Amino acid sequence: MQQAMEADPFGASQVLAPVRLADGVLAELTGAILDGRLPEGGALPSEARLAARFGVSKQVVREAVRQLAALGVLEIGQGRATRVRAMTGEPLGRFWRFAVGETAEGLNEAVELRRMLEPQVAALAAQRATPEGLAELAAALATMQGALEDTARWIPADLDFHATLARLAGNRLVRLQMHGLRPVIERVMQRMNNVATRTRADWDITFERHARVQRAIAARDPVAAHQAMLDHFAAAEGAIAAIFGNQEEHP
Repeated sequence: MQQAMEADPFGASQVLAPVRLADGVLAELTGAILDGRLPEGGALPSEARLAARFGVSKQVVREAVRQLAALGVLEIGQGRATRVRAMTGEPLGRFWRFAVGETAEGLNEAVELRRMLEPQVAALAAQRATPEGLAELAAALATMQGALEDTARWIPADLDFHATLARLAGNRLVRLQMHGLRPVIERVMQRMNNVATRTRADWDITFERHARVQRAIAARDPVAAHQAMLDHFAAAEGAIAAIFGNQEEHP
């Protein structure tokens, strides 16, 4: 009785084309997750129900579920329902850490990728941020101000500021990409901020670059937000060059 009352996120019964059955189930589950029919934290129907729904064996369903679990999309519980995980970009983060490694070339490429992405992210945030989102960004900036001259507090605050921008941009893929890049960005920030010669004036200048971005977004000015983020990266180029410029790659 309880099973019959459960909501069905897939609509009418359908038999999948026999191209590769697990891929068909994977596509159906992915679509239901992305459009919210299977929400974050929600439980998947049982293997038996999914197998009946798509006209496949439970083994085929199990393979598709395992693939999504490997991507960090599903959480398979022992003796309990499989649930949809929050989309955090964690598997992407593992990939970026592997791809970038600790090489100067890899870290430079990560910075270059940010320079390609984040000016447009700032512009989208200026267009799409809700009043609540603008308040969140202002709070993130205030946290940065309170962490001036304290590298251990500054780096998480800086990362959170940029993560907030990605959320305000209103693009799920951008948010996941930035979350995935976070461990790599953190490594670059550690190397940029652990400089013995850095003065209070240097800290204030860096903070002001972030404040310019926040003010442009609060003013709903995507052109100014885009330019402020471009200027932020341009100003950081000297520091990046000082860190990586004289390093040589060795086989």
